[in-house]
Amino acid sequence: MNLFLNYLTVTTLFALVALPAAIGFVRERRIDRQLRDAERGEVARTETRSAARPVTAARPVTAARPVTAARPLRPRSWARV
Repeated sequence: MNLFLNYLTVTTLFALVALPAAIGFVRERRIDRQLRDAERGEVARTETRSAARPVTAARPVTAARPVTAARPLRPRSWARV
């Protein structure tokens, strides 16, 4: 029983240490995917139809311009340079 509790403790501590890094990695991937979709001119995957604003007379439709990223795209990981 003591061995099981030791393994459980180590696993729990590892999960607590690794969880913030995993959340940050997932968030960064989502942001990169949204920037890539914006560069291609595609609608974001997380955007719903209700969130999209309809075109009104106050906002005239003009010729489409390419959308550029607000920040330069970096390599996927600093370790793979």
